[in-house]
Amino acid sequence: MFNQIQRDLLKKHIGPFLFCFFTVMFILLMMFLIQHVDKLVGKGLDFMIVLELILNNLAYMVVLAAPMAVLVSTLMAFGQFSEWNELTAVKAAGVNPIQLLKPVVITSCILFLGLAYFSNEILPESNHKARSLFLDIRMKKPGFDLQPGVFYDGIEGYTFLVKEIPAETDSLYDVTLFQEESKERQRAFIKARKGLLVTPNEHTLSLFLEDGSIMRNMPGSRGGRDIEMSEFNRYRITFDLSELAFTRSNPEERNRNDRTMRAQAMLAYIDTLESEMQKEIQSFLSNHGDFRNIEADSYHRSFVPEIENAEDTVQVYHSSIETLNQVPFPEQQTILINQTISRLSSYRSSVDNLASNLNWRTSRVAEFTVEVHKKLAIPFACIIFVLLGAPIGMMTRKGNIGFAAIVGLVLLTFYFIAIIQGEKWADRLIISPFFGMWGINFFLGLAGILMILHISTSFKITRLLKRS
Repeated sequence: MFNQIQRDLLKKHIGPFLFCFFTVMFILLMMFLIQHVDKLVGKGLDFMIVLELILNNLAYMVVLAAPMAVLVSTLMAFGQFSEWNELTAVKAAGVNPIQLLKPVVITSCILFLGLAYFSNEILPESNHKARSLFLDIRMKKPGFDLQPGVFYDGIEGYTFLVKEIPAETDSLYDVTLFQEESKERQRAFIKARKGLLVTPNEHTLSLFLEDGSIMRNMPGSRGGRDIEMSEFNRYRITFDLSELAFTRSNPEERNRNDRTMRAQAMLAYIDTLESEMQKEIQSFLSNHGDFRNIEADSYHRSFVPEIENAEDTVQVYHSSIETLNQVPFPEQQTILINQTISRLSSYRSSVDNLASNLNWRTSRVAEFTVEVHKKLAIPFACIIFVLLGAPIGMMTRKGNIGFAAIVGLVLLTFYFIAIIQGEKWADRLIISPFFGMWGINFFLGLAGILMILHISTSFKITRLLKRS
């Protein structure tokens, strides 16, 4: 299918692609851990829970890292090919450089299809599981971890303060315990010279206190003013630690958002929103009609009562409003004006309510449409970066990792800033979701095609610039 030169050029991509892919994955993973380390440390989580959370978050990193790796590997492969004068030899043999792109473009198309499938089928499920696990971890309270000289209120209803905790022991010295009031106990202030922690099982903690005193409010006392004080040689308190334990919830019982849904589900949801918008408009029109179609005489007969003794009325007010001039009596004019103001206020309120509902649904349609396009636009960057990276590598004639990394960093920064900004503008209805996600692809793709034509044909971009 491919000749030897094409196969050799394709092989030049493998090493740089794998190196760049795993390097970017490692960097993204470190960024993730740094961002969320405060949510994981001090929770007493099992290692497998943390590992599961990391693995589920690797999915979105794959979608970002693959196009980056394609760009860097393309820059290096074609840069080396040109640097070692292989491109010059190919041109001298009468081979068009476009033929060299054929196997790389086909491979990038296959990668695009695989990454698009991954983005639509696997990524939403991984995001949903990671989101559910994050919520479970966030609801978990910190473990029982006393620190000397630091207030600890991790157990509901109690606040601890311990002056000294010898290392590698369960002994406590100079213990102060504040006990809040509940149905089972009175408010109390407990001090002890020494304490000992004992854990009969993972859900129970016993605290044995020695040589201390208790100050507690007497039940039934007025305003809690009567206080009982007693001393003890040995006192025991048992705490229930079950609320500190980590519990898993079923991810399927949680609602999904645009990041955790497949494209098919989002398109169905968009259809539902658009149907609801049409129903809202039809309901509004059926309830309020169109004021422009109301005839003045029929409005007068329907809403304005007849006035007796019309001969005693004052002179009718002549208005610039034609409808008002058709009313024969001032009292009827007043009633008509008040009713009109009332109906217009109600109509305006209904219009504002309709506009609010339509705006919300329109925004939701835009958000979900953006996510649908994103599932294809970012994977399609694999093809765009081949069309862009190949001519840049040929023209610069440099295939080292340093140069490729610098050029790739500049292009990728520009690309993802455009993607992020396009998503924001599309969500705010400033631009269309399609242009917000695909605009940068079209721009870079066109730039890549022009550079390829510049290299492989007599077409020169510089000539166009000189003419302009």
